Amino acid sequence: MEFKDIQAVYFVGAGGIGMSAVARYFRQKGLVVAGYDKTPSDLTRKLEQEEIQLHYEENVDLIPSACKNPATTLVVYTPAIPETHKELAFFRKNGFEIEKRAQVLGRLTQTHKGLCFAGTHGKTSTSTMCAHIMHQSHLDCNAFLGGISKNYGTNYILSDKSDYVVIEADEFDRSFHWLRPYMSVITSTDPDHLDIYGTKEATWKASDIILNLYKLMVFS
Repeated sequence: MEFKDIQAVYFVGAGGIGMSAVARYFRQKGLVVAGYDKTPSDLTRKLEQEEIQLHYEENVDLIPSACKNPATTLVVYTPAIPETHKELAFFRKNGFEIEKRAQVLGRLTQTHKGLCFAGTHGKTSTSTMCAHIMHQSHLDCNAFLGGISKNYGTNYILSDKSDYVVIEADEFDRSFHWLRPYMSVITSTDPDHLDIYGTKEATWKASDIILNLYKLMVFS
């Protein structure tokens, strides 16, 4: 499904810091945006104030009718959601296009110049500083932040004129493999997410992959 064909986006796990930024992106594009989260929070309440339709019960009947057309609805989910989730099972059974959040961000790095920040520590701080500097300059940017910026009171910055997008390259679940960065930054490399990578040596290799992706995009 091309972005131009999407009329509604449904988020399974909408209240996460990363998921909510993507939800805000699609809402500001004028699409119908709805979703499920396990518990309400300050962040989900703000999303509801932005006309994003949310509910907190695992119930297919609560999915808005605008999000039940497989031809026009994109479903975005977080790996934290179990495969047995009733709503996710409904979408799989009925042929919806379902993507992880990282896949959606990966699409944006194919149509924009992605500035991707990876590392065990410092991703959110460094990417937020970069986004602020760019947003205040003539370049501007779109930004999907891993925290709420004190400057803007949000985890998302929208620009309708900039070709740049600032993204955290999350190493959990090998999510960064979906990204095609225009430029990469690695803030630090320590053994982390060993439930995913197994050993510290595999963690170093993951960092090498990010750098090689950048080299591939720039020099090929």
